[in-house]
Amino acid sequence: MEHSHLHFNTSIGVKKPENIRNKQQACPFCERDQLTDLIAVDGPIILLKNKFPVLENTFQTVLIETDDCHAELSTYSKDHLHRLIKFGIKHWLEMEETGHYRSVIFFKNHGPLSGGTLAHPHMQIVGLNDIDYKEKVSHEMFEGLVIAEGEGTRFTLSTKPRVGFYEFNIEMNDSSYQETFSEFMQIAVHYILNHFPFKATSYNVFFHHIDDKIYAKVVSRFITTPLYIGYGLPQVPSNLEWMANEVKRIYFNS
Repeated sequence: MEHSHLHFNTSIGVKKPENIRNKQQACPFCERDQLTDLIAVDGPIILLKNKFPVLENTFQTVLIETDDCHAELSTYSKDHLHRLIKFGIKHWLEMEETGHYRSVIFFKNHGPLSGGTLAHPHMQIVGLNDIDYKEKVSHEMFEGLVIAEGEGTRFTLSTKPRVGFYEFNIEMNDSSYQETFSEFMQIAVHYILNHFPFKATSYNVFFHHIDDKIYAKVVSRFITTPLYIGYGLPQVPSNLEWMANEVKRIYFNS
Protein backbone atom coordinates (compact mmCIF):
# COMPACT_ATOMS: atom_id res chain seq x y z
CA MET A 1 0.00 0.00 0.00
CA GLU A 2 1.40 3.41 -1.01
CA HIS A 3 1.36 6.00 1.76
CA SER A 4 0.62 9.60 0.77
CA HIS A 5 -0.36 11.26 4.06
CA LEU A 6 1.41 11.88 7.36
CA HIS A 7 -0.66 11.10 10.44
CA PHE A 8 -0.65 13.74 13.21
CA ASN A 9 -1.12 12.53 16.78
CA THR A 10 -3.41 15.13 18.32
CA SER A 11 -3.07 13.76 21.86
CA ILE A 12 0.64 14.65 21.72
CA GLY A 13 0.04 17.84 19.75
CA VAL A 14 -2.08 19.45 22.47
CA LYS A 15 0.83 19.11 24.91
CA LYS A 16 3.35 20.98 22.76
CA PRO A 17 4.55 24.32 24.21
CA GLU A 18 3.86 27.42 22.10
CA ASN A 19 5.56 30.77 22.63
CA ILE A 20 5.43 32.50 19.25
CA ARG A 21 2.11 34.07 20.26
CA ASN A 22 2.04 33.08 23.95
CA LYS A 23 4.95 35.18 25.17
CA GLN A 24 4.44 34.03 28.78
CA GLN A 25 5.35 30.45 27.89
CA ALA A 26 8.87 29.56 29.03
CA CYS A 27 11.26 28.47 26.29
CA PRO A 28 12.28 24.81 26.75
CA PHE A 29 15.28 25.25 24.43
CA CYS A 30 16.78 27.89 26.75
CA GLU A 31 16.82 25.39 29.65
CA ARG A 32 19.79 23.58 28.19
CA ASP A 33 20.63 21.62 31.33
CA GLN A 34 17.12 20.11 31.17
CA LEU A 35 17.42 18.86 27.58
CA THR A 36 17.40 15.09 27.13
CA ASP A 37 17.99 12.55 24.34
CA LEU A 38 20.85 14.52 22.83
CA ILE A 39 22.19 13.11 19.57
CA ALA A 40 25.03 15.51 18.74
CA VAL A 41 26.40 18.77 20.13
CA ASP A 42 28.69 21.38 18.57
CA GLY A 43 29.04 24.23 21.03
CA PRO A 44 25.73 26.15 21.05
CA ILE A 45 24.27 23.87 18.35
CA ILE A 46 22.37 20.80 19.58
CA LEU A 47 20.59 17.97 17.76
CA LEU A 48 18.20 15.96 19.94
CA LYS A 49 15.13 13.75 19.73
CA ASN A 50 11.89 15.69 19.53
CA LYS A 51 10.14 15.50 22.90
CA PHE A 52 6.75 15.82 21.17
CA PRO A 53 6.81 13.40 18.20
CA VAL A 54 3.43 14.32 16.74
CA LEU A 55 4.08 12.69 13.35
CA GLU A 56 3.39 8.97 13.44
CA ASN A 57 5.69 6.49 11.69
CA THR A 58 8.57 8.94 11.77
CA PHE A 59 11.73 9.69 13.72
CA GLN A 60 11.62 13.36 14.70
CA THR A 61 14.62 15.41 15.76
CA VAL A 62 15.09 19.08 16.59
CA LEU A 63 18.21 21.07 15.71
CA ILE A 64 18.63 23.96 18.17
CA GLU A 65 20.58 26.55 16.19
CA THR A 66 21.98 28.72 18.97
CA ASP A 67 21.79 29.43 22.69
CA ASP A 68 20.46 32.94 21.92
CA CYS A 69 16.67 32.78 22.07
CA HIS A 70 16.33 36.13 20.26
CA ALA A 71 18.72 35.39 17.41
CA GLU A 72 17.60 34.77 13.85
CA LEU A 73 19.16 33.18 10.76
CA SER A 74 19.49 36.46 8.87
CA THR A 75 21.69 37.98 11.59
CA TYR A 76 24.10 35.11 12.30
CA SER A 77 27.80 35.78 11.90
CA LYS A 78 29.34 34.04 8.91
CA ASP A 79 31.25 31.70 11.21
CA HIS A 80 28.12 30.57 13.04
CA LEU A 81 26.09 30.38 9.82
CA HIS A 82 28.55 27.97 8.19
CA ARG A 83 29.01 25.96 11.38
CA LEU A 84 25.24 25.53 11.68
CA ILE A 85 24.41 24.65 8.08
CA LYS A 86 27.34 22.25 7.73
CA PHE A 87 26.23 20.56 10.97
CA GLY A 88 22.61 20.31 9.79
CA ILE A 89 23.43 19.00 6.32
CA LYS A 90 25.88 16.45 7.77
CA HIS A 91 23.33 14.92 10.13
CA TRP A 92 20.51 15.08 7.55
CA LEU A 93 22.56 13.19 4.96
CA GLU A 94 23.81 10.73 7.57
CA MET A 95 20.21 9.94 8.52
CA GLU A 96 19.45 9.39 4.82
CA GLU A 97 22.44 7.10 4.44
CA THR A 98 21.33 4.77 7.25
CA GLY A 99 18.66 3.38 4.91
CA HIS A 100 16.21 3.19 7.82
CA TYR A 101 13.75 5.63 6.22
CA ARG A 102 12.03 6.00 2.87
CA SER A 103 13.16 9.62 2.96
CA VAL A 104 14.39 12.28 5.38
CA ILE A 105 13.15 15.88 5.44
CA PHE A 106 15.08 18.88 6.78
CA PHE A 107 13.33 22.21 7.26
CA LYS A 108 13.03 25.41 9.28
CA ASN A 109 10.02 27.44 10.47
CA HIS A 110 10.25 31.07 11.51
CA GLY A 111 7.45 33.40 12.52
CA PRO A 112 3.73 33.19 13.33
CA LEU A 113 2.67 32.14 9.79
CA SER A 114 5.37 29.51 9.31
CA GLY A 115 3.65 26.62 11.07
CA GLY A 116 6.07 26.61 14.00
CA THR A 117 5.26 26.78 17.70
CA LEU A 118 8.53 27.90 19.36
CA ALA A 119 10.31 31.17 18.70
CA HIS A 120 13.78 29.93 19.68
CA PRO A 121 15.75 29.42 16.44
CA HIS A 122 15.60 25.78 15.45
CA MET A 123 15.23 23.39 12.53
CA GLN A 124 13.88 19.87 12.26
CA ILE A 125 15.23 16.70 10.67
CA VAL A 126 12.57 14.01 10.32
CA GLY A 127 12.95 10.48 9.03
CA LEU A 128 9.80 9.30 7.22
CA ASN A 129 9.19 5.55 7.47
CA ASP A 130 6.49 5.28 4.80
CA ILE A 131 6.71 8.31 2.51
CA ASP A 132 9.25 9.36 -0.10
CA TYR A 133 8.97 13.15 -0.32
CA LYS A 134 11.11 13.10 -3.47
CA GLU A 135 8.23 11.61 -5.45
CA LYS A 136 6.57 15.03 -5.34
CA VAL A 137 9.72 17.03 -6.13
CA SER A 138 11.26 17.87 -9.49
CA HIS A 139 14.23 19.97 -10.58
CA GLU A 140 11.70 22.26 -12.30
CA MET A 141 10.64 23.55 -8.86
CA PHE A 142 14.08 25.09 -8.48
CA GLU A 143 14.31 26.81 -11.85
CA GLY A 144 14.18 30.58 -11.91
CA LEU A 145 15.69 33.97 -12.61
CA VAL A 146 19.36 33.90 -11.70
CA ILE A 147 20.27 36.39 -8.97
CA ALA A 148 23.83 35.23 -8.34
CA GLU A 149 26.20 32.36 -9.07
CA GLY A 150 29.56 31.39 -7.68
CA GLU A 151 31.72 28.57 -6.32
CA GLY A 152 29.41 25.88 -7.69
CA THR A 153 26.24 27.45 -6.25
CA ARG A 154 23.27 29.18 -7.84
CA PHE A 155 20.73 31.60 -6.32
CA THR A 156 17.42 32.01 -8.16
CA LEU A 157 13.89 33.32 -7.81
CA SER A 158 11.40 30.64 -8.87
CA THR A 159 9.58 31.04 -12.16
CA LYS A 160 7.67 27.83 -11.40
CA PRO A 161 7.03 28.11 -7.65
CA ARG A 162 5.68 25.10 -5.82
CA VAL A 163 2.99 26.91 -3.81
CA GLY A 164 3.06 30.22 -5.63
CA PHE A 165 4.33 33.79 -5.62
CA TYR A 166 7.86 34.27 -4.22
CA GLU A 167 10.19 31.34 -3.61
CA PHE A 168 13.98 31.68 -3.53
CA ASN A 169 16.16 28.72 -4.47
CA ILE A 170 19.78 27.99 -3.63
CA GLU A 171 21.56 24.95 -5.05
CA MET A 172 24.93 23.23 -4.85
CA ASN A 173 26.38 19.83 -5.66
CA ASP A 174 26.23 17.32 -2.82
CA SER A 175 29.90 16.43 -3.19
CA SER A 176 31.17 19.26 -0.98
CA TYR A 177 29.87 22.13 1.12
CA GLN A 178 30.15 25.59 -0.43
CA GLU A 179 30.03 28.66 1.81
CA THR A 180 28.11 30.68 -0.79
CA PHE A 181 25.22 28.20 -0.42
CA SER A 182 24.54 29.34 3.14
CA GLU A 183 25.34 32.97 2.41
CA PHE A 184 22.84 33.09 -0.47
CA MET A 185 20.26 31.49 1.81
CA GLN A 186 20.94 34.08 4.50
CA ILE A 187 20.49 36.87 1.93
CA ALA A 188 17.11 35.45 0.87
CA VAL A 189 15.91 35.38 4.49
CA HIS A 190 17.26 38.86 5.20
CA TYR A 191 15.52 40.25 2.11
CA ILE A 192 12.18 38.71 3.11
CA LEU A 193 12.33 40.15 6.63
CA ASN A 194 13.78 43.55 5.78
CA HIS A 195 13.15 44.57 2.16
CA PHE A 196 10.10 42.65 0.99
CA PRO A 197 7.47 44.80 -0.82
CA PHE A 198 4.92 43.58 1.74
CA LYS A 199 5.52 43.38 5.50
CA ALA A 200 6.79 39.87 6.15
CA THR A 201 7.44 38.26 9.53
CA SER A 202 7.48 34.57 8.59
CA TYR A 203 9.37 32.22 6.32
CA ASN A 204 10.28 28.60 5.84
CA VAL A 205 13.46 26.97 4.56
CA PHE A 206 13.03 23.55 2.96
CA PHE A 207 16.10 21.48 2.10
CA HIS A 208 15.97 18.89 -0.69
CA HIS A 209 18.46 16.25 -1.80
CA ILE A 210 17.64 15.33 -5.38
CA ASP A 211 20.02 13.25 -7.50
CA ASP A 212 23.43 14.89 -6.92
CA LYS A 213 22.09 18.30 -5.89
CA ILE A 214 21.26 19.90 -2.55
CA TYR A 215 18.65 22.64 -2.72
CA ALA A 216 17.33 25.09 -0.16
CA LYS A 217 13.97 26.66 -0.99
CA VAL A 218 13.28 29.81 1.03
CA VAL A 219 9.58 30.68 1.07
CA SER A 220 8.03 33.87 2.41
CA ARG A 221 4.88 32.98 4.35
CA PHE A 222 1.58 34.82 4.22
CA ILE A 223 -1.99 33.52 4.30
CA THR A 224 -1.96 30.76 1.70
CA THR A 225 -3.91 31.56 -1.46
CA PRO A 226 -7.28 29.79 -1.71
CA LEU A 227 -6.49 28.77 -5.30
CA TYR A 228 -3.67 26.62 -3.98
CA ILE A 229 -5.61 25.32 -0.98
CA GLY A 230 -8.67 24.44 -3.04
CA TYR A 231 -7.24 23.43 -6.40
CA GLY A 232 -3.47 23.06 -6.05
CA LEU A 233 -2.96 25.94 -8.50
CA PRO A 234 0.26 27.94 -7.89
CA GLN A 235 0.30 31.56 -9.03
CA VAL A 236 3.29 33.32 -10.59
CA PRO A 237 3.44 37.08 -9.89
CA SER A 238 4.15 39.59 -12.66
CA ASN A 239 7.02 41.35 -10.86
CA LEU A 240 9.56 38.52 -10.56
CA GLU A 241 12.16 40.31 -12.68
CA TRP A 242 11.79 43.43 -10.56
CA MET A 243 12.33 41.45 -7.35
CA ALA A 244 15.35 39.56 -8.72
CA ASN A 245 16.89 42.88 -9.75
CA GLU A 246 16.11 44.39 -6.34
CA VAL A 247 17.96 41.59 -4.56
CA LYS A 248 20.92 42.09 -6.92
CA ARG A 249 20.88 45.84 -6.29
CA ILE A 250 20.72 45.56 -2.49
CA TYR A 251 23.16 42.70 -1.91
CA PHE A 252 25.44 42.36 -4.93
CA ASN A 253 26.06 45.88 -6.31
CA SER A 254 28.00 47.33 -3.42
